Amino acid sequence: MRHKPSTLRVAFHFSVASLVASLLLLFFAGALAGQSAMVPSPLLDSKTSVDWWFIFKFNAGAFPQSCTGTQRACPFGGTAQPYRQFSQEFVFASSANHVLQQGGSCVGGTTTDPLGATFSEVYNGSFFYVLWNDQFYGDPMQTESAPWGHSKGMLAWDENGSGLVMQVSTPDWPAAGSSARPRKTDGNTLGCILKDNDIMVSQHFFALKLNKNDVVLVLKALSNASVVTDPLDPQIVNNGGPADIQALVKVLGKVSTSEAGTKDKLSSGVIVISKPAKLNVPPWQMVSAMLGGEPLRAATWWTRPEIPTTTATTEIGCWDESLGKPGAVEIATSGTWNGKTIGLEGMAEPEGNHAKIGVSTGIHTYAIFGDMNQQGALAPPKCKSSQNGRGGLFYVVDDVPLFGGVRDLIKGDTAPSQ
Repeated sequence: MRHKPSTLRVAFHFSVASLVASLLLLFFAGALAGQSAMVPSPLLDSKTSVDWWFIFKFNAGAFPQSCTGTQRACPFGGTAQPYRQFSQEFVFASSANHVLQQGGSCVGGTTTDPLGATFSEVYNGSFFYVLWNDQFYGDPMQTESAPWGHSKGMLAWDENGSGLVMQVSTPDWPAAGSSARPRKTDGNTLGCILKDNDIMVSQHFFALKLNKNDVVLVLKALSNASVVTDPLDPQIVNNGGPADIQALVKVLGKVSTSEAGTKDKLSSGVIVISKPAKLNVPPWQMVSAMLGGEPLRAATWWTRPEIPTTTATTEIGCWDESLGKPGAVEIATSGTWNGKTIGLEGMAEPEGNHAKIGVSTGIHTYAIFGDMNQQGALAPPKCKSSQNGRGGLFYVVDDVPLFGGVRDLIKGDTAPSQ
């Protein structure tokens, strides 16, 4: 004789099934929430996120062949190149430890150093991104000169618009934003690039955490600077997220008609300054003026046509009166680290420097990380010469320990004044 299941038993089974379903829903909701909570941030290693970091990679003259053969790797594509001279030794500071300190020996060639870990987060992740570089050497874009921006870097963000910006001084790197769309004809790792030895001369890198409004401001600054990118090329642009961000990305890759510099304070307190190509003035004097005439000392790729050291009374004929008056701008030609002299002039030799960094020499404690060399002219008729006729960005960080470290790093010989 078959018995019907009791009402109590049916209710019990229904309750268990409901509980299991609810737990599954909570699990998947938590997983999705965890995914959406993943925001690209500057990393010190594969796990430690920070608000910002700064890296200075030394030249081969100061720390030759610093990355040994057994250490050299190419986690983002390419093969270790037999460069005549190279160095991947570096110093760094961050929001976790603001004092400039010795790093490892293979910056960018691992996924555990600050540069490699931060890039890996984007390259091996699923974020939206824009890469720009005026020296891509044909993969994926041709190298561009004036009036295009002399600017290099990467911006990445999540579906809500929060993310990071990474400024680099390295030609030809990075040139692909995702492992799903690798570079076609060259490597995409420092030390593994055929067309340009990025690791012989000194270079700098700066990464900063951004909220959604910051991302908007940085995109506007990039547009004003006429950065070299292509919104239709998925190797360097993966557009998405908030509609206003998508719209700003779509108009990148064009030469700006602007004649006015911009200055915006981000949520971190960091100031981003943008120079358009049509503002035909010496770049670091422009930065000084936009910081209220603050005197500066800068180390860049300083070579012909050189802009000399200027004083507060130097007459600058290539100027826009709307900027106000610049302070003195010293040109650093050498620096020091742990007793070693570091060459800071622009030259394709082991003693060369391609970083673009500066500090205040006045009442403020600014450390400045830029895109632009101190090359061009102070007076007509060559006001459009070299960097005067190009665009670029500058990030200004008011931080006492960082300022002190960068100041001491570029303390040394100074170019003659005019």
